[in-house]
Amino acid sequence: MSRRPGTPRLLRELNDRAALELLVADGPLTRAELGERTGLSKVTAGQLLSRLEGHGLVTVVGEQAGGRGPNAALYGLVPSSAYVAGLEVLPESVMAAVADVTGRVVAEVTVDPQGHKDPVKVVRGALEEACGAAGIDPDRLRAVVIGTRGVVDSSTGDVRFSVDLPSWHGGVLPALERSLRLPVVIENDVNMAVIAEHAHGAARGLSDFVLVWAGVGQGLGVMLGGRLHRGSTGGAGEIGWLPVPGEPLPVDVTEPQSGSFQRLVGGQALSALAAAHGLPPGPVAEQVASGHPGFLDEVAARLAIGVAAVAVVLDPGLVVLSGAVGRAGGPALAARVERAVSRICPSTPRVTTTQVTGSPVLMGALETALVRGRDDLFTTTLST
Repeated sequence: MSRRPGTPRLLRELNDRAALELLVADGPLTRAELGERTGLSKVTAGQLLSRLEGHGLVTVVGEQAGGRGPNAALYGLVPSSAYVAGLEVLPESVMAAVADVTGRVVAEVTVDPQGHKDPVKVVRGALEEACGAAGIDPDRLRAVVIGTRGVVDSSTGDVRFSVDLPSWHGGVLPALERSLRLPVVIENDVNMAVIAEHAHGAARGLSDFVLVWAGVGQGLGVMLGGRLHRGSTGGAGEIGWLPVPGEPLPVDVTEPQSGSFQRLVGGQALSALAAAHGLPPGPVAEQVASGHPGFLDEVAARLAIGVAAVAVVLDPGLVVLSGAVGRAGGPALAARVERAVSRICPSTPRVTTTQVTGSPVLMGALETALVRGRDDLFTTTLST
């Protein structure tokens, strides 16, 4: 393996990159603060900031009052130095959001894909509308990440199994990249919810946790050692197929409602359970949100079967309930699931409800795009 020697230019690039990462995580910062956190002298930190200002990456964004003497200048990233986009694609709607390099969302739109079967046209149209709302040219995007239902092939990056979105098939990813002329990533929706929970929700600061998506479909997202676990083929977390005693085993994997765990906690099953408890007909999430004690007890007991199966294999410290049902159940459902798991599982994880506001899939896609977009910006700019 060849390695670049520790030349002055390489060392400058490493220091510049470290400073930019600090400004992303903790900015804005003064020259002294940057020097202290990077181990550089004030003079060297000042030279570093001058270089970054020359590259158009950093600017003075304010002042920090001190004791004696003049106030210290605060440095932050130039917001307009790069933009990224995240999308959530559903059969009935496509949400697209654009953020600047600081992570500030500058536009968010929802478009109706009905009547448009071509994924490339749907995505391109949503991006053009979002960029128009943000007042930027789509060519200024550095990265696009799409969260959608289905299994994403880890070797090709394409969707290889999506019942709800049959037009999303092999070949869509390269077609999108050709059309948009920029890097595109397609990710499983629940995996994107995990990223959002880790960055903005109940799992902030944790390196190991799982997210159980309870809604129309059932899903599981796993983070281990601070890394998203996708599995060897990208199929990790398809918990709807978990075999459950007393429930029929699936006979056709193209029919998602045939999964054993899906049969137990899917929409049809919970609607029937709600009717048995005398709840009026309606969306399952509204029935769960009613807080009916007996109904919640039985919903929790069913969800606990899946959580316990995960807990005995992975032993996560935290389980986050998300999806329409998980969100609607709130703390009352989470507490019931935790108690139910403790009765049937030797390891009892803490169970809580998602703390991500808005669409967790969209937020996770945007967070993933920010990581990729910043890396591309910093790498290409500092190496010139």
